[in-house]
Amino acid sequence: MDSLPLDTSNPAIRDYLALVRLQVLTPLSLLINIATVLVCATIAKPSIGDITRLYPTSISFHPGVVAVYVLLIYIGQVGYCLLLVFARKPETKKALVKAVGLSLVLANWAMAFWAIAWVLQFFLASTILLGILVLLLAYSNIALLLYHTPLISHPLDVALIHAPLRLFLILPLSLIFPYSLFITLGLTHLPDHPEQYGRNTWPGFAVMLSVNLLGLMVIILHRDITWAIAATWICVSEWSVRPKPPPVFVVVVLFTVLHPLALVSTIMHDIFFKQRQRGAIALPADDDYHQPVSQGRQGPREVDTETWG
Repeated sequence: MDSLPLDTSNPAIRDYLALVRLQVLTPLSLLINIATVLVCATIAKPSIGDITRLYPTSISFHPGVVAVYVLLIYIGQVGYCLLLVFARKPETKKALVKAVGLSLVLANWAMAFWAIAWVLQFFLASTILLGILVLLLAYSNIALLLYHTPLISHPLDVALIHAPLRLFLILPLSLIFPYSLFITLGLTHLPDHPEQYGRNTWPGFAVMLSVNLLGLMVIILHRDITWAIAATWICVSEWSVRPKPPPVFVVVVLFTVLHPLALVSTIMHDIFFKQRQRGAIALPADDDYHQPVSQGRQGPREVDTETWG
């Protein structure tokens, strides 16, 4: 860095170099992620989908439904990479460099290595990689919420930064990591014996109830459209696989309805509450009606400097 004809002690120069580094590393990590997952899902035998059928659990999911979800993650990341190149607003660049930074690059690498470990059936390694993936994405999402709050006035930032990072976090947090952990702990049953599907019902019930309650809280507190869509889609991927233990099936079907219902209810409540606030009319005090009207020339009036400057 000392050989560069730049003053690298200048914070603005450092941020510029960090942005350039991300413009190179983020698309590269995304390409590696896509290529690795695609090979492991289509060419490798057993493939990623085959593993989910070889090791059924009480929280098994439909690979095709999850594949569509992963495709949405990739589309969102392509938009994120474009924003890295064309962003002009200082607050957007700050979010890309300071809040997200290299965590998304490392997350893409972690997902690529997870796909390899998964098809090789190294389940302990895949569980550890998924744990690292969750921590990296949780850090980015928390930093975005704290230092770059999603606003309607910045729709591109919401659509191309917040939404892809949130989608990427919810999948391993709510589904892939618990499922990999179940396999690692031996909480599975034989694929050719559907009568065993009731084994390990209550661990699956506890996991599905916990992750969906967490999602419901986020949706209610933040009116999070992305989380509502993602959580509902994951629930659909769960009850699409049959047979499933009745307690787990009831939970995922229930939250398939509750997530969008909670989102619509909180949005309607917010709109109604703001309308009531705008509709309130402040009446003058009674004393204003009884003040005598002075005759002749009036004295100087006070001006509300806060309103008129």
